[in-house]
Amino acid sequence: MTEANLQQLEQRNAELEKTIEDLKGAIAQKDTKVEEIAGELERLQGHMIQMEKMAMLGQMVSGISHDINNPINFIYGNLPYVEEHIDDLFKVLEVYQSVCPENSEEIEDVLDEVELDYVLDDLPRIVNSMKVGADRIRSLVLTLRNFYRLDEPQMKAANLEEGIENTLVLLNNRYKQNITIVKEFEELPEVECYINQLNQVFMNLLSNAIDVLLDESSQEEATEDRPKKKREIAIVTKRLDESSVSIAITDNGAGIPSELEERIFEPFFTTKPMGLGTGLGLSISRQIIEQTHHGRLYCHSTPGEGSTFTIELPISQPQAG
Repeated sequence: MTEANLQQLEQRNAELEKTIEDLKGAIAQKDTKVEEIAGELERLQGHMIQMEKMAMLGQMVSGISHDINNPINFIYGNLPYVEEHIDDLFKVLEVYQSVCPENSEEIEDVLDEVELDYVLDDLPRIVNSMKVGADRIRSLVLTLRNFYRLDEPQMKAANLEEGIENTLVLLNNRYKQNITIVKEFEELPEVECYINQLNQVFMNLLSNAIDVLLDESSQEEATEDRPKKKREIAIVTKRLDESSVSIAITDNGAGIPSELEERIFEPFFTTKPMGLGTGLGLSISRQIIEQTHHGRLYCHSTPGEGSTFTIELPISQPQAG
């Protein structure tokens, strides 16, 4: 074989090796792309599952609230007539007692048996308790209907403070005995948004804060020098500038370790024990805020002092070009 043929063969070999390396690089890039697509599909699947659950829950809540609303309105609407009739009966009894002060033995026996004085004193209190209970149920039904608004397929201007208050009403039973809620609400303009989705974000962030504060293992033991701190969640709303607002939710719990702070928004990442949450809440909350509403959701935490999750939202959504 001549020297020219050898050089030509070496050149050909070098070209083949370069082609092989290029193919390896292309395959590696495609593998990376496939992994990215798979990860995005997983995130989208988680988001779709959560949205489907929200839709199903919304439909269920809407149906239940409708079913409850009719009978409770019937009860609430008739209570004033009950009060009026009771007042009339009291008047009749007063007149009867003044006209006939002397009672027969049979009447005295009945009066002793029913304890009339106690009944006259207690009956108005019972009716008032019924009114308070009925009003509470009506308020909860209205809150549920406002929280899960299924009739708003388009973005609309909404009151964020009302959304936060509705969420707190629904969570009231979880925090009322052990946690103090501190609200610092600045007057905000209505924000263009899907309010039912933002309500879900408020629900996720506040539920997580409550979970942290109710977790006994995260609470520091009280000492003589350092008494046990009161569990507290602070909700602060601000207008940042002419075009944006913020909502900050802060708990004074154990905080998030620095090595985990960057991971808390990852899909399926959770610090809760097995069976207590899927780890989708913060991931989907960030998607709702950043992708759907063109805002920001971020966290700042100090171990031992607590965590703050801040939502920043534009007042008006950018128009599609």
